[in-house]
Amino acid sequence: MSEAAPDAAWIASAIQAARPQALAALLRYFRDLDDAEEALQEATLRALRTWPRTGPPRDPTAWLILVGRNAGLDRVRRAAREAPLPEDAALSDLEDAEAPLAERLDGAQYRDDVLRLLFICCHPDLPATQQIALALRIVSGLTVPRIARAFLVSEAAMEQRITRAKARIARGGVPFEAPGAVERAERLTAVSAMVYLVFNAGYSAGTGSERAELCGEAIRLGRLLLRLFGTDPEVMGLAALMLLQHARSPARFDAAGEIVLLDDQDRALWDGRMIAEGLALVDKAMRHRRPGPYQVQGAVAALHARALRPADTDWAGIDALYAVLERLQPSPVVSLNRAVAVGKVRGPAAGLAMIEPLAAPLSGYFHFHGLRGAFLMQLGRSMEAREAMDRAIALAGTAAEAAHIRMHLDRLTQAGTAPAG
Repeated sequence: MSEAAPDAAWIASAIQAARPQALAALLRYFRDLDDAEEALQEATLRALRTWPRTGPPRDPTAWLILVGRNAGLDRVRRAAREAPLPEDAALSDLEDAEAPLAERLDGAQYRDDVLRLLFICCHPDLPATQQIALALRIVSGLTVPRIARAFLVSEAAMEQRITRAKARIARGGVPFEAPGAVERAERLTAVSAMVYLVFNAGYSAGTGSERAELCGEAIRLGRLLLRLFGTDPEVMGLAALMLLQHARSPARFDAAGEIVLLDDQDRALWDGRMIAEGLALVDKAMRHRRPGPYQVQGAVAALHARALRPADTDWAGIDALYAVLERLQPSPVVSLNRAVAVGKVRGPAAGLAMIEPLAAPLSGYFHFHGLRGAFLMQLGRSMEAREAMDRAIALAGTAAEAAHIRMHLDRLTQAGTAPAG
């Protein structure tokens, strides 16, 4: 034990960092999500009482696992009217017990424990909304009120959502043995998709501290995956993509909360350290020569991040990357994104021609009508542009998106044509 007592911020940070590993190990031990959560909560309360007095343990994760396991056993013993465990003071002295437990945490069992915990949150019986809510509650440890505020629902509704998710998992009979190589790969794909859903829930939400916090939690989960699968290029690509996109957050909205387009953003506001971390991951992933969807999207974000000025953007390279993504993960949305680059490289007529076939599958998609309106504005087709913009406003998911389109309509009214967005 250290002689200096840790401050409250250090304790909170240590507990948050240890939560996935500790809860995953307790889940394997108790084989019940509620029991594992209760055991970790008891261990956390004891940490908050003892660490300021005794100083931090050598391994906070091992401490929480051992104390949580003992607390869970204590409940069982009390229920059976057996003798309780020693007092907190005795439990806090874990000098002899930490080392072997910490050694086990470094092995394959630790990785499978955490992967199992993440996979439980991505149970195939759960809809995406429940997967996200469960991951934020179980893995990230966010409180129900904080999650409810982020998703603009009542606390009671969010509590119900999480309770239903747990009930489905209990009925699903999730196995607790270590997954094989094939199943591990399948789980990793599901977990990666869930993490990116969490990120997009925050990134597309606009302003607001609670929803912006989702991006930070998704990045934290991405870094956790990197610790577990440090050589997987798609995990690197996912982490890079989130870092590079989130690095632009300080410049994405103005003081009034309105959207600032990429070309108009103050790039001095971008987070340089986050960009450097993301670029390093993209370069490392590409050296594996096994491209995947997250790597390609990360590479697109990297080309934007490397451009010191909008005019420096390698739009031809972005066009080529989206062409690769169309082969790896074909979808109308991917083609719509490629059309932005095509419009920059070959002009608005080429971009418009590329998106016209997407009208049916993307008829209810805000960004389709917004981009179509932008191309039409550049081509001087004012009436058609106004119709497309009106449709985009009707489909806008946030007030900031609607305000952004109205800004273009104002330009259109004043000048007949306007620059693209």
